[in-house]
Amino acid sequence: MRAAVFQGAGQKLRVEQRPDPAPGPGQVVLRLGACGICTTDVSVTSGRGSIQVPPGFVPGHEYAGEVVALGAQVERLRVGDRVAVLPCPSCGTCASCLEGEPWWCANETPPQPGGFAEYAAVNERDTVLLPEPLTLADGALVEPLAVGLHGVHLAQLDPGDRVLVLGAGPIGLATTFWARRLGAGRIAVMATSRRRERFASELGASAFLVAGEDPAAQAAEALGGPPRIVIEAAGVAGALARALDVVADRGTVLALGFLTVADSFVPALAMRKQVRLQFAWAYGMRDYRHVVETLAAGAVQPRAMITETVSLDGLVDVFETLRGPNQQCKVMVEPNASRRDD
Repeated sequence: MRAAVFQGAGQKLRVEQRPDPAPGPGQVVLRLGACGICTTDVSVTSGRGSIQVPPGFVPGHEYAGEVVALGAQVERLRVGDRVAVLPCPSCGTCASCLEGEPWWCANETPPQPGGFAEYAAVNERDTVLLPEPLTLADGALVEPLAVGLHGVHLAQLDPGDRVLVLGAGPIGLATTFWARRLGAGRIAVMATSRRRERFASELGASAFLVAGEDPAAQAAEALGGPPRIVIEAAGVAGALARALDVVADRGTVLALGFLTVADSFVPALAMRKQVRLQFAWAYGMRDYRHVVETLAAGAVQPRAMITETVSLDGLVDVFETLRGPNQQCKVMVEPNASRRDD
């Protein structure tokens, strides 16, 4: 099979031949139909920050595909089924995995193959069936939408709450979508430019703000008062301090931005407000299932985030453009779109 492989910091991905995967016990092989490019993929291949991947790694964790081969002990799936993949392999036996929370697996598990490839072998238990009329591109949106859903649940949103989202990337937009669906009042999205204003509006924002000299005043004016919940989804230094400054007294700051360098804030300022600071990591299987059910019920607004679809070969150059300022929101890769049989 062909796969886009990380060569090292400062180098482009390279499309290489890799052995076709074979399913082990309890596994299926997927012909991958769509994989989203995540900001995390860009971050962990940048050479900067405390979390980096080694050369030879195949990035891509927002993916969906069609089952083309079954391993022994597969019980639920059949050849031809289309699934979204929870990209954290589970042992299937520890308490966390049995609860559908594999990110806290108590046992060592091998890394899941990357989504920037034509095929992947995955555990049957780490998949969610995609019903009609969902597409494989919808399936690739499940992962970022699950991040947003998990975060909004942890924020303990009450009906009518004023919400401010810092950052208009896919995770910020996903939290906007869920905050709207789960009963928020006014929702403002704040970013550094208006590039993604239309996406925020389509996914449920009441207002879009470009951060100025007094973000707290901007947010209060747009929301009719200070936000009780601030969702930090920018993942840049200083964003958490901004969130703590803007949030209402006794409010909640939800940290979703994936920042891999040191940052700081003044604890006394947060203490004076009695702020609840909640960090969120990933999602569970329940989140995945809920996202799929919501999309299948007709909530198609998240499709608006997809700004470009590229082949595996086209991925190489597009991936590099995402390291700097760009006009994209969610770039979708179709790994088999330019398949060459050798």
